[in-house]
Amino acid sequence: MANPRMIWLLAAVLFSPALLSAQSSSPLTPAQKKERAITAEMEVEGVELVALEKETAHAKALNNSSFFQRVYSDDYVGTTPWGEVLNRSALVASIQNSTAKYSSFFATDVHVRIYGPTAVVTCTWSARGVQNGRNFARQYRVIHVYLNNSLGGWKVVAGQETILPG
Repeated sequence: MANPRMIWLLAAVLFSPALLSAQSSSPLTPAQKKERAITAEMEVEGVELVALEKETAHAKALNNSSFFQRVYSDDYVGTTPWGEVLNRSALVASIQNSTAKYSSFFATDVHVRIYGPTAVVTCTWSARGVQNGRNFARQYRVIHVYLNNSLGGWKVVAGQETILPG
């Protein structure tokens, strides 16, 4: 069954250009039509990328390594808040072996910039939980670089997490 939000989003994208052109006093040029179609497509992709960032935080909260195997590219490279460089295999292993038990983990302040098949997404991760018998509350600034391919959609190819003081 299709996701109702995606159906609504698709309908909005399909009908927005028609409604906009119906409201304008002069007909759109082919270049204007193309620009509006590109803008609408970028808005849909932006919503999709925000959702992926929020799903990433949810997967971290659950220590769900299969999410990272699916959404992170084979050649992913990322840097942890402690300066450790991880490829996808090492990231998945760190999630599988994590001793952290999260009571909450979420992404806020998500910003998306799309450059053709590439997107840069920044956000704040906020996490609370227990690790090795100690309570923790942490915030991170995160940047992810996504690449969109025709076969698998958006994939994270690079990431950087910076822990915030306090």
